[in-house]
Amino acid sequence: MRVAERIKNDAGKSPAAIAGPSVPTTGSGSGRKRRGVNREGLEAGRRSTRTLLWVLLAAAMVLYGFPFLYLLFTSFKTPIDTIAVPPTILPKEWTLENYANALGRSGVLASFINSIQTAIISTLLSLVLAVPAAYGITRYQTLSGRIFIMAALVTRMVPPVAIGIPLASMMASMGLADTPIALSIAHTTISLPLSIWLMSSFFEAVPKDLEEAATVDGCSRLGALWRVVIPVVSGGIAVTAIFAFLASWNEFLFALLMTAIRSQTTPVVIANFQTQFGLDWGSMTALAAVYSIPVILLTLLLQRKIVAGMTLGAVKG
Repeated sequence: MRVAERIKNDAGKSPAAIAGPSVPTTGSGSGRKRRGVNREGLEAGRRSTRTLLWVLLAAAMVLYGFPFLYLLFTSFKTPIDTIAVPPTILPKEWTLENYANALGRSGVLASFINSIQTAIISTLLSLVLAVPAAYGITRYQTLSGRIFIMAALVTRMVPPVAIGIPLASMMASMGLADTPIALSIAHTTISLPLSIWLMSSFFEAVPKDLEEAATVDGCSRLGALWRVVIPVVSGGIAVTAIFAFLASWNEFLFALLMTAIRSQTTPVVIANFQTQFGLDWGSMTALAAVYSIPVILLTLLLQRKIVAGMTLGAVKG
């Protein structure tokens, strides 16, 4: 009966009245506005973060590159401007006199040849010894291999001055004093631990399935290493070679202790640029600028190999 009475009462009412009071709802337009505001806020945050990163990168580049730029500008200064107080960054008068004096001195060309010979021999020795050592450590996974690589890293903590004089006396007793061979062996002691460590990380990134497939096809382990693994880690070998080359190219202490006249390298020759009035800063900076050119060119030429090698060592295969 109550239902029938309600139907009679609602017969003359409108649908809106029957439905009762309306409930306010949030419009779709305000939701879109809020989403747009959030998106703009995220984009602004990303832009500010990107700007901050670029500023930090530019500051790092300035701090890292300023010493070299100051050296380069000093090489074009006149002798008076190189010792001016306060010093100036840009030369007041540009000149090539320092380059003429530096490259015209006796023994400079020979020191360049000695540096190239020593760096190449040291790099080859490091690669010949580091590649099989790192391959054996990573593939056989023995306790002695792990101890060996840790011991190799510990040797990097020994200051070169502690072993420089014993090495020099050993080379002299073997009749190798003042020769590029003796200096190359000494430089190998510096670059070999780092070379083994780098090559180990690169070999670990190569899947063992590649070698197993090569052995199924009839290759020996040595053949699989030479034909399959070495081409895969060629980028890592290039990275290791550059580090070994730089370690020999820039080394000064061993070159000072083990060379006299015949096998002096360019860093030692640069340190000997001294006159009766003091150090010849103009000639020193000019020769240092020229000496840095081969390394810069080598790095630019092998840039792709360096990136490929670093990527290989960072990603597990």
